[in-house]
Amino acid sequence: MRQPRGDSRGILDPARLMRQVRFRRHLPAAPLQRWIEHYWLIDWELTEPFEQRVVPHPAVNVVFQRDGDRPERAEVAGVGLDVFSIVLAGTGRVCGVQFRPGGFHPFWRRSVAELTGRRRHFAELADRWPPAAAPPPVICSGTDADRCRALDELLTSWAPRPDPVTDEVLRLVEAIRTDRTVRRVDEFARDHGLSVRRLQRLFLTRVGVGPKWVIRRYRLHEAIERATDGPPHWAALAAELGYSDQAHLIRDFTAVTGTSPGTYSPRPPRTGAGC
Repeated sequence: MRQPRGDSRGILDPARLMRQVRFRRHLPAAPLQRWIEHYWLIDWELTEPFEQRVVPHPAVNVVFQRDGDRPERAEVAGVGLDVFSIVLAGTGRVCGVQFRPGGFHPFWRRSVAELTGRRRHFAELADRWPPAAAPPPVICSGTDADRCRALDELLTSWAPRPDPVTDEVLRLVEAIRTDRTVRRVDEFARDHGLSVRRLQRLFLTRVGVGPKWVIRRYRLHEAIERATDGPPHWAALAAELGYSDQAHLIRDFTAVTGTSPGTYSPRPPRTGAGC
């Protein structure tokens, strides 16, 4: 039986996150699992503000958040190109939906690249959704089961439809995610019987970013995960991940995380964390 992902890939200093907030993941209803990675729920009650930074996955997230007694707000977060940072304070709740890379298109029904690098409030997108897609009044209330059920009902109401192109893109991205030998777009396209041009067009339209970006992002997630577990042998890791040399990996790591590998040494969490 499929379980929610248990790693902390993309989260910078996941142990600190787990100390500050209550974080968990749940699977959506079975018919939605072909498109959705998981739901992620966060609750907090803080005595002082807390900042969390995340290196985003190549995935769209739909996020509902309530801070204290303020009204709940909802937004769609396209694939993030840079580190995402958020400051939490007081009390609050978040209910998030992380779609599988390529899995948001059946709900959005437009080029996902329109959302890349952007966070849009639901109200701004009202004319682009199906009539039933307006968010319900409350998502972030009740038990975990209540919150997941509300998300199931909302996403089912958008009437996503399976299609072979989305299934193809889901398989292609999964191949990149799980096979660390994938390093070049031209070789990957050839191995899957595609032209580079068609592969790029599929990824931009359905995922929101190109295949080269996806390859590099998953390689960097791997490097961050290894660094979280303890200082790796950077030269060997660079070679394993397909970087030209250690310096290239270190430049990539520092540019994206804002922290050099030498100063990034958080302790791993006891349980999986991540969005």
